[in-house]
Amino acid sequence: MNFVLLSPHFPPNYYQFAVGLHELGVNVLGLADEPYHNLRGELKAAFTEYYFAANMHNYDDLLRAIGYFIHRYGRIDRIDSHNEYWLETEAQLRTDFNVPGFKVDTIQRVKRKSLMKQTYVDAGVNVARGRVLHRLADARRFVKEVGYPLVAKPDIGVGAAKTYKIHNDAELKQFYQVKPPVDYIVEEFIQGTILTFDGLADRDGTPVFHSAMQYSQGIMETVNEDADVFYYTLRQIPSDLEAAGRKVLKAFDVRERFFHFEFFRADRDNQIVALEVNMRPPGGLTTDMFNYANDIDVYREWAHVVVYNRFTAQYTRPYHCCYISRKSSKRYAHTHEQVMHHYGQCIIHHEPISGIFSAALGDYGYLARSPELSEIFEVVEYIHQLA
Repeated sequence: MNFVLLSPHFPPNYYQFAVGLHELGVNVLGLADEPYHNLRGELKAAFTEYYFAANMHNYDDLLRAIGYFIHRYGRIDRIDSHNEYWLETEAQLRTDFNVPGFKVDTIQRVKRKSLMKQTYVDAGVNVARGRVLHRLADARRFVKEVGYPLVAKPDIGVGAAKTYKIHNDAELKQFYQVKPPVDYIVEEFIQGTILTFDGLADRDGTPVFHSAMQYSQGIMETVNEDADVFYYTLRQIPSDLEAAGRKVLKAFDVRERFFHFEFFRADRDNQIVALEVNMRPPGGLTTDMFNYANDIDVYREWAHVVVYNRFTAQYTRPYHCCYISRKSSKRYAHTHEQVMHHYGQCIIHHEPISGIFSAALGDYGYLARSPELSEIFEVVEYIHQLA
């Protein structure tokens, strides 16, 4: 099997996907704009070959790279990056080289929030009312339907970049004066708790691994308020969340890939409301959280699904695993050394966070695990306590 991994070095923990494939005898063909000598040793060892592309946004360069791999190794069987940023590029390459997976004719449904919304409706899943509105007059008519506040976000976008919460007509008018020149979807604001349904689907669309998380607050609020954040895996998945997640999985026909579906638990009626889909692993250190919460290795299990269409590990969710952020702009009551002294038995990993993620995930991240959620909250409170 010939597998092309785009930007396999990013984020740093994703090198393990290449290692998992290599261990199963796959030809791992790396394609990225990072000089080879900068790559970590484990990643280099996993490659059959690495192609350096000085400009990953020059599609002709990528075509030449894939053509070179085909000349050297034969037909390409898979192309992926596990990154939201490259979804459309992957789809174009799969289309041009007839590789299985999302292609040009299907990728927009998982990139455009407006098309996601229609898919939710078709699947019978509750969704926030919203639509792409190009003019202020249209937005004012929408306000008469749903009221304030509103949320405005790019129809195609990653995370909470350039996302606005709008509380009144003055802010609505200002938004239309300053918004970037791209399509924006305007939605009713749902007050509630953010939950996720995450996992890995096999070649037949069956979720062979699934999990769920709860967030302390939305990423939009975290970015806009420069706040600390934490989120944690659930040991028991609420039945209505899982039912909605499985409907979404089927509606989007997810096969042989990770998925990350976001929902609200609405305060107004306790109902599950769909937020958005992501056809990739959850970001940051979340794949590692899956491992620590279950004592498994999802990187290698993903490789087993790709090669053999089998997930071989058993998992029972014996722990909650929690990501806890810290920001360098804040003064905390307890030093890192104090955190490790008091809660080192719970903290199983900690590391600096890449600058590209720091607005949402902080500048430093801790992973804590415990069978008891009360202990997780105790660790969070200690780490986040301000001086």
